Amino acid sequence: MSINIKNLITLAEQGDAEAQFNLGRMYHYGEEVAENLEEAVKWYLLAAEQGQAKAQNVLGFMFQVGKGVAVDQVEATKWYRRSAEQGNVHGQFSLGDIYLFGLLGTIDPVEAFKWYRLAAEQGYVYAQANLGLMYGKGIGVAKDPVEAIKWYRLAAEQGHADSKMELEKLIK
Repeated sequence: MSINIKNLITLAEQGDAEAQFNLGRMYHYGEEVAENLEEAVKWYLLAAEQGQAKAQNVLGFMFQVGKGVAVDQVEATKWYRRSAEQGNVHGQFSLGDIYLFGLLGTIDPVEAFKWYRLAAEQGYVYAQANLGLMYGKGIGVAKDPVEAIKWYRLAAEQGHADSKMELEKLIK
């Protein structure tokens, strides 16, 4: 089914945040239009400024890796945080990464744990695996093999191979 691009552009220009997000996505991936990352960022930004959580998360990614914009970890974090605070699982996970890997210049495993936990509680497999690791090694939280097993098991049940291996090590 083909999207009527003219109608979508009209809605986006009228300020419809969902249309802006969808138009940004189309430019981002070259769907129905020529790929244009700068144009994608323009539409994502308009949607994100209206509180569209998916646009905020994608905009965070664009700033984090420099797609259509210059790399800017502070700007990436700002948009991930806005998305995460609305409960967007991908924003929460990405914010966890920002803090765990010190992408703002300082590693903060406690803050990383907080955001991974929120994503893991929503069933996000990679966040569950990270909690298994963090509990297993005592990163950002007290070492707790029982909690490590719990989170690795949840991730393993979703097919996460590394979690299956870690679970086997802990259960032996």
